[in-house]
Amino acid sequence: MPKGKTKTKISDDGKTYVEKAVPESEKPPLFVLQRRPELKLVLGGFIRFNAEGGDAFAFNGTFGQTAINDRFRLRRARINLTGDFAEQFDFKMEGDFAVSDGLSNNRLAFEATDIWINWHQFAAAQIKAGQYKAPFGLEQLTPDTTLYTIERSLPTNAITPERQIGVELWGKPFTSIWPEQKDLLTYYAGIFNGNGRNISVNDNNEFMYVGRLELQLLNGKIFGQKSFLKLAGDGLWSRDAAGTSISTAGNLLVNADGSLSPFTLPSADERSAWSVDAWLEVGPFDLIGEYLQEHVEGRTVNGVPPTFGNFTTDGFYVTGAYFLVPKKLQAVVQWQYLNPGQKGNDGLYSILAASITTSVETISN
Repeated sequence: MPKGKTKTKISDDGKTYVEKAVPESEKPPLFVLQRRPELKLVLGGFIRFNAEGGDAFAFNGTFGQTAINDRFRLRRARINLTGDFAEQFDFKMEGDFAVSDGLSNNRLAFEATDIWINWHQFAAAQIKAGQYKAPFGLEQLTPDTTLYTIERSLPTNAITPERQIGVELWGKPFTSIWPEQKDLLTYYAGIFNGNGRNISVNDNNEFMYVGRLELQLLNGKIFGQKSFLKLAGDGLWSRDAAGTSISTAGNLLVNADGSLSPFTLPSADERSAWSVDAWLEVGPFDLIGEYLQEHVEGRTVNGVPPTFGNFTTDGFYVTGAYFLVPKKLQAVVQWQYLNPGQKGNDGLYSILAASITTSVETISN
């Protein structure tokens, strides 16, 4: 008898039928073949689903005629692939199924979020290129899965540049010369198109320049509790053409009823922004604060004067958090404020109180 799996074969010699067992060929199993010498390849993702009622986004300047109806919302639905290569490269490819399809804000589609590659042979001087968050703003750079609040604050969404296409030099200068203090200093210096994500052209021949400097002044223990203190500052400069959105992640334009909406430039501008932030952690307690400011100034192009007035936007947030149950249940309180700077008394502030399972917001305008 043949060894292994067999099957019955029937043959006909013209007079009789003959049955005999013959070896059965096995189908090869499904497998993944390395194209290059990858050291690590990880598939991941997450889903975030919201139930929203009342003036759920009043804190974001969305109220009155722009108020959002009660709804269930697929907030984020991400899938990503990350990996490392032997040639000293790491990369990330991520997309979101829960973004606007570009034709209607009420319909969802799939859109790329992060697509980048990073050369990390030298920890003090790494080069990152692709589409990712420009290095500006602590809360904006904090991953969605580790945010302390349900949504990012109003000033963060209105002022930070969010995801852009470009290249940056970044690193930790003390990694080799002072390994135990490798996180003492981290710097970022990037050049970007400046007109948002998933756009294949630049709005003009100018670029957006962004930089960030982080200092970790404490990384040890206070009162026997694991603690750290981080301070950082950011800077941004850009010249933009008409039609460019300067609030890609949130609302900035002040409407007639006092509500806010995304700000798309009606004419060319020159803008500069800066921010400072601090983060103190002592055991189960965290205190985080950030102040951001942006100046937008219209400019004349080909003899055409600007069609909007210059303005300065600024805002801040302060967040306090405490683990009631270590690593399980965290209570969070945040005070945030944004001054759009376009009309008199157009400031908006809110107080947020939340935990992992429940949240309540108090809104004032």
